Parts: sequence; structure tokens; C-alpha cells
Amino acid sequence: MSDILSPKRAAAALRSSARVSAELLLVFVMAAVALWILGRMWSVLWPLILALFLTTLTWPLAAFLRRYGWRPALAASLVTVLFLVAATGVVALIAVPVASQSGELADGVVEGIQQLREWAAGPPLNIGDAQITGAFDAAADRIQNSVGSAVSTVVTGVSTVFSGLVTAILALFLMFFFLKDGPRFLPWLTRQLPGRLATDVPLVAGRGWETLGSFVRSQAFVGLLDAVFIGLGLWIVGVPLVLPLAVLTFVSAFVPIVGALFAGFVAVLIALVSNGLTDALIVLAIIVVVQQLEGNVFQPMIQSRGLGLHAAVVLLAVTLGGSLAGVVGSLLAVPAAALIAVVWNYLREQLVEPSSGSETDHSPTVVAPV
Repeated sequence: MSDILSPKRAAAALRSSARVSAELLLVFVMAAVALWILGRMWSVLWPLILALFLTTLTWPLAAFLRRYGWRPALAASLVTVLFLVAATGVVALIAVPVASQSGELADGVVEGIQQLREWAAGPPLNIGDAQITGAFDAAADRIQNSVGSAVSTVVTGVSTVFSGLVTAILALFLMFFFLKDGPRFLPWLTRQLPGRLATDVPLVAGRGWETLGSFVRSQAFVGLLDAVFIGLGLWIVGVPLVLPLAVLTFVSAFVPIVGALFAGFVAVLIALVSNGLTDALIVLAIIVVVQQLEGNVFQPMIQSRGLGLHAAVVLLAVTLGGSLAGVVGSLLAVPAAALIAVVWNYLREQLVEPSSGSETDHSPTVVAPV
């Protein structure tokens, strides 16, 4: 005789499922509203995020100066100036050698185009000069017919560059204030919040700050590995502008996916116009191997160790962030996942029931105001 389902238990299970579903739906709605609000505030939020990233890079030096008696404003000013000098030096390392060899690169581009025409004219394509000229004429006609859209694209590009410049300047000023007044934030936050929040929020904020610093340092280390290995490969092959390309690779590592593609494209292009097709293919193989090792081995291992996330979580976070918000989503996906993990772990600590035999008080301590 088969067992008969209990109507009361089935109804209770359905009620519990409905209640849990309603609660989850409410959580998802609140999350969607929060994301919508953040999207509306993005023009202010994005410089703030950049400033936090820059502060995590420069804070160790500022903290070192403060420990040796420097006033906060003076230490923050010096670190900000040094950061500007370092950023200018990075730009100079890229721009000056490129400008000094621009003539050679231009000649290489012309020679590469001529080689391409000669290759296209031979078998198996057998494309004659008349066909090539016709293709160029058709391209010119298409460009002339799309002048309006080209002008619109240029205007949009100028607007984007201007917006990026304003964002960078605002982030730089915010970095200075974070370096100067950052240690006052948690005590101030403790005094502003009531009850239990005065304990929980500052503790979570402190852990989140440590997690963000770990992310930026791990990303910088991964970028350094890329720059060293790709730079060595370019030097062995004999590609010019090795130092600017290595610096460009390091800087581009902070922009996932697109940064690596851009730096790799520039390196392959310079190898093609200066050394020929064979060396360009060798450089492409070197970049592909290094990028695969970085994306599938180095970055997940380093970030998972520094952030407390599994390597698979890092990969899935980058994929999800890129599909939702493009380059910015890829950049912010891993730290966002790490901050969510910080909040979740803290909630678990508070919700876990203490063992009956334990008499130790595990309640968190409040940061003393200064």
C-alpha cells in the first residue's frame, strides 16, 4: 500500500514556499531599486570609486609619512604630487619613444601596406591594382557619404574625453581628501549611527576597505607579471619600443579584457610594421599564451587568495560584470563580489548560534572615536 500525502503538511509546505518566494522577490526588487538609484548617481559614484582605488594604491606611503610625524595635509599633498609625477612619467615613457621613432613606424606602415598589395596581387587572390584602386575609391565615397555621422562620432568622442578628464580631476581631489581625512571616517561614522549600527557598519566598512586594497594590489601584481613576460618576449624577438609596450601592458591590466586586447593589438601592430609578418605572429603567440596564463591561472589564483574568493567565483564575476555593464562592469565585478562576500561573512558571524560550552564573548568591539 502506497503512502498517502498529508494535506496539512502539503499546505504548510506550500505556505512556506510562498512566504520564502515573496521574501526573495522583495529582496530582488529592493536590489533592483538600489541599482537603479546607483545608476542615476553614476556621474558622482564613478569618480568616488576611482578615488578609492587610487587611495588604496597611495595610502601605504601616506601612512608611512604620518607615522614619522608628518601632518596629514602635508603627507597627503606630497603623496598626491608624487602620484601626479609618476602618472606623468608613465605617459612620458610611452609617448616620448613613440614620438622619436614615429618616422620609422610610418615608413614601416607604408612598407607593410605595399607588401600587402604585392601579396594580394599574387596567387591565390590575383587582385590587380585596378581592383585595389576601386576598393579605395569605394571606401572614400562611403566616407564622404557618412560625413555627418563621422562628425557626430567626433563630437561624441570629444565629449567622452572631456567627461573622462573631469572625472580624473575630481577623483584626484577626492583621493587627496581621503588621504588627508580617511582615518577620521570610521570614528565619525560610529558617532553618527544609532544602536547596533554604530558597531556593525564601521566594522563592515573597515573590512571592505582591506578587501578593496587587496584587490588593487593583486591587480597591480598581475599587471606587473604581464608586463615582465610580454616585455621579455618582445625584447627576445627584437621588437622596438619594448619599454613603452611593457608600461602600456601594465597600465592596461587595470581594465580587464579590453585593456589586454588593446595592448596586445598595439604590440602586434608595431611588430608587423617594424619586423615583418613572421615576428608579428610570434609576438601574437607570446601575448596569447601570457594572457591565457594570466586570465586562467595567475589572476584567479592571486585574487582568490587575496580576496577570499574561489577562482571560479572570480571568473564568473568578471563574465557577469562584463555582460551587464561592459568594461566598467568587468573592472568592478571582482571587488563588488568581494565586498558582497565581506557583508555575507559578517552576517554569518552575527547569525551563528554560540556553542553551549563557550563562555567567551565574541561581540565585536566599537572603534573608539578620536
